[in-house]
Amino acid sequence: MTMTASSLVELRALRVAFDGVEVLHGIDLEVDRGESVGLVGESGCGKSVTWLAALGLLPDKASVTGSVRLEGRELAGAPRQTLETVRGKRIAMIFQDPSSSLNPVLRIGRQIAEALGAHRGLSGAAARAEALRLMDMVGIPDPRRRFDQYAHEFSGGQCQRLMIAMALAGEPDLLIADEPTTALDATIQAQILDLLARLKDETGMGLVFISHDLGAVSQVCERVCVMYAGRIVEQGTVEQLFSAPRHPYTRGLFDAIPRLDGPRERLIPIPGTVPDPREPLQGCSFAPRCTRATSYCRSNMPRLLLQDDGRGLACAHPVEPAQKGSTRAAILEDTMQ
Repeated sequence: MTMTASSLVELRALRVAFDGVEVLHGIDLEVDRGESVGLVGESGCGKSVTWLAALGLLPDKASVTGSVRLEGRELAGAPRQTLETVRGKRIAMIFQDPSSSLNPVLRIGRQIAEALGAHRGLSGAAARAEALRLMDMVGIPDPRRRFDQYAHEFSGGQCQRLMIAMALAGEPDLLIADEPTTALDATIQAQILDLLARLKDETGMGLVFISHDLGAVSQVCERVCVMYAGRIVEQGTVEQLFSAPRHPYTRGLFDAIPRLDGPRERLIPIPGTVPDPREPLQGCSFAPRCTRATSYCRSNMPRLLLQDDGRGLACAHPVEPAQKGSTRAAILEDTMQ
């Protein structure tokens, strides 16, 4: 993809290494204004590291190279003062464990008010009024009474809503949601997903949704990037990937989804695990786990190439397009509509 006038954030050749061990191998990704993009893959594939690196939130031992542009403004290697004007105000991030992000000894209202003061310069009665508005916006019942409560007095789902309220305090152009529903039960998860989708539509902000839950991604995203071992191996619209996944890894993720209708069937797991980055492979990183791999795959690393249908694909032997309804992907797509 090329940078367009509507592009908000552009990552180019983004690489990350820890103590000389490369874990991210040249990520190219764009997010347009108002667009919702999903990042999916197993744990350890580099989904969270990509955006932590983009925002300069990795520890000092991490080596980050490449380009990160916000509306053409380079952020990679920018001084801390520059990044602090972006974090929270232009790009906000929420994490999967709100209990570790909320201060247990400060009242919730004060924490939201601090975010409003840092990003919008509000204080006193103005900050309190805006904090109450944000709490109401994210669905916290009786916000005036709960304004002075502590984090432990809220449920897990309510804490995640509070984290979303704090992220919205800076009126960001892009919200990065890093597995925000992982620790929640199915009912609360659905509520949080509906909330994110509604807020995106109401505010016009872009959304990056990081998850290993394909069903959740299908509810809130328009485009999906599948990551494996620090690389994007397939990307396209939700409709493209859910109706006809082409990369063997993407197909494997869908095949491992249990069916909720029809006869019970044994799941088709992906054998093995994500490779250790300390032991880099010469060829395709997925080759040791792939049933379609050949000697060519084991000696050549495929590049992400644009396909005739507009998707990006990095595979020498992709899965042939299947008829709609013949895969678990299509079954899941139908259940989410």
